[in-house]
Amino acid sequence: MSLCSRRPSLSRHGGRAVTALLAAALALVPAGPTAAQPRDGGDQALQARLQALVDRPGGPPGAIAVLREGDRVRVYRAGVAELGTDRAPRATDHMRLASASKAFSGAVALRLVDCGLLGLDDTLAERLPALPAAWGAVTLRQLLNHTSGLPDYSSAPAFGNLLRADPHHVFDPRHLLDFVADKDLGFTPGSQYRYSNSDNIAVALMAEAVTGQRYEALLARQVYRPLGLTGTSLPGGYRLPSPYLHGYDVPLDEPAEDVSTQFGASGAWASGGMVSTPGDFGAFMAAYAGGPLISDATRRQQRSFVPGDSEPAGPGANRAGLAIFEYTTRCGVVYGHTGNTSGYTQLGAGTPDGGRSLTVSVTKQVRQATDPELLDQLRSVEEDFVCALLGDQP
Repeated sequence: MSLCSRRPSLSRHGGRAVTALLAAALALVPAGPTAAQPRDGGDQALQARLQALVDRPGGPPGAIAVLREGDRVRVYRAGVAELGTDRAPRATDHMRLASASKAFSGAVALRLVDCGLLGLDDTLAERLPALPAAWGAVTLRQLLNHTSGLPDYSSAPAFGNLLRADPHHVFDPRHLLDFVADKDLGFTPGSQYRYSNSDNIAVALMAEAVTGQRYEALLARQVYRPLGLTGTSLPGGYRLPSPYLHGYDVPLDEPAEDVSTQFGASGAWASGGMVSTPGDFGAFMAAYAGGPLISDATRRQQRSFVPGDSEPAGPGANRAGLAIFEYTTRCGVVYGHTGNTSGYTQLGAGTPDGGRSLTVSVTKQVRQATDPELLDQLRSVEEDFVCALLGDQP
């Protein structure tokens, strides 16, 4: 059953009606999970696999995996939260989610689909007519599963030049797509998969257009509050809330460099700018992957998959759904999202019934292009933790 029963016209009902409708939807979502007391995982084989990531040359200085099943939370950690200290990573430490932020923009959009304020076949021409007419046929569905063909603003030379000149440059997130406004679509919408950071910027702009509310406010109303997420935010600057996991650049032959605050978040916004904790991230992924955050009807659409890897690729075989990926491992299927940015690589996943979740976070950016062997090892470790989550031995 839909979380909201009707689709109002914004022009007729105005902002107060939209607010009331969203509040009604919010009231139907159960409160977030009861706070659980995390404990050390205890499985020596899993602990050893995580430690091996940290110990290898060029590996991340810190790593943490959090497995949640109801009120039971198991935490595995290796290395340190900050070089030069002996502080271990904790489930309450803040960290950059990078492209896992896309799952949050997906959650907002799908909640609005449930409310009747957005439709998966709504087009950019209908909802964002100021964008280039050549992009007009792209639908919300195609944005969410990266089959839109939108050019990637983050690859635009002008965008890169601004970041190189001032890594803390404050962008207007609502004009990020201006960097590629002179570009045509890369392919016919819906005809192929191509991961693009522009997609989730457009998703957030569509959400703002139909509600008259800022995306940051929609995140709070539609995601943080229903799930009781107190350590999650979308900052506009470069600072991180304390305490946080420090992220590093780790060259093989040079000292590691702390890059936690190297870049501001405004240039990533809804596509990669979010900050969370391992505990919050896991609670979100359980609810988004299979829990009560969206209706059963919308979830069936969310799980309409096409071939395509997340960035970076997650454990097992990957397929792309609506702002979520299916990871088919040797032990079974989980749904989630990965992400990487300077100093951080993330995996968050939940079981199909939403009853269990997993996060694996390391404090180095791990990419296929720069360190394929480390990525292979990380994916293997992630798969072992998926097996532990699903009740099978690694």
